[in-house]
Amino acid sequence: MCYVLGVTCYVKIALVHDYLVQYGGAERVLECFCELYPDAPIYTLVYNKKMMHGVLENKDIRTSFIQKFPFASSKHRIFPQVMPIAIEQFNFSKYDIVLSDSSSFAKGVITGPETLHICYMHTPMRYAWDDCHKYTQDFYFPGFIKKLVPLAMNYLRLWDRISAERVDRFIANSRFVAKRIKKYYKKESEIIHPPVNFDDFFVNEKTGNYFLMVGRLIAYKRFDIAIKAFNRLKLPLKIIGRGPELKRLQKIAGPTIEFLGRVPDEDLAKYYSQCRAFIFPQEEDFGIVAIEALASGRPLIAFRGGDIPEHIEENKDGIFFDNQTAEDIVAAVGRFEKIEFDSVSIREKARKFDKSAFKNKIKDYVEKEYIKHKN
Repeated sequence: MCYVLGVTCYVKIALVHDYLVQYGGAERVLECFCELYPDAPIYTLVYNKKMMHGVLENKDIRTSFIQKFPFASSKHRIFPQVMPIAIEQFNFSKYDIVLSDSSSFAKGVITGPETLHICYMHTPMRYAWDDCHKYTQDFYFPGFIKKLVPLAMNYLRLWDRISAERVDRFIANSRFVAKRIKKYYKKESEIIHPPVNFDDFFVNEKTGNYFLMVGRLIAYKRFDIAIKAFNRLKLPLKIIGRGPELKRLQKIAGPTIEFLGRVPDEDLAKYYSQCRAFIFPQEEDFGIVAIEALASGRPLIAFRGGDIPEHIEENKDGIFFDNQTAEDIVAAVGRFEKIEFDSVSIREKARKFDKSAFKNKIKDYVEKEYIKHKN
């Protein structure tokens, strides 16, 4: 059921998500969709209940045939060639609206002409359109898989481009992603930034002496160059998160680097609020952890790439560096030390990303487009 122009009408809605194997920014978007449409089932390729930490546990989750494959819930990335087939097997003939959120396969569902398919796009499939060799390195595939992945990319690129034609409306999570959608799919998109639980974060009058990084420990997030920089600076750097890079990063970390693993949400908010600055050396389509730091009133020391330059004003909300090197981070920290930042002002600029604003924008957009589709 959904509300259209203030009148209750019975509309059947289905949600589609790439795979539920970790809890991150994409899953927070899905959570909001579930709050807007609590009766909608979730279709996904693979579901790993343990890795979701109880999130969405009571929802109607419907998985593809890949779920039955050995190791599918923990090694889903080794099955890219069957994922297009699997996502196309779902039947949406009884639904009026399909709302997918996707960075790979969810947008490829097949719907009939009467069904409106709206896709919230986190990014076009990066490993198809960008660097597939980097993809195999980042996720530590076995040697024989690394040799096969490039051979699969031509097929995936073709499927990805064709499957984008099935989407009736695209929503991009940032201007950066909207440009990618335009380039690779030749489609226009509405921009609605992902949600942040703004009220979970707060400004702390007293800050600690440490710098902070938060995120999954994978290669493209460039924890390595930040660690090397802080080894040279001999300044405290706390790292919150887990991932396949952990052991390698621990080996290169000096005595001022502290790995905290996964922490409870309330502790995470405290770490944000008390850090001197948040270090963000990666290129992201939308950097939710960076926005959480801003919501805590903390300035960023960030790589000038991805969507982050859209959201911060240099020397007021943070410091940029232009190259992903330890040397650039060291220099940026030096510039940071000479500037005073207004925590209250920084926090207020992040208010526009609040979860309630996101839900209102999504609800209004879905209703507007459904009316246009029916007419």
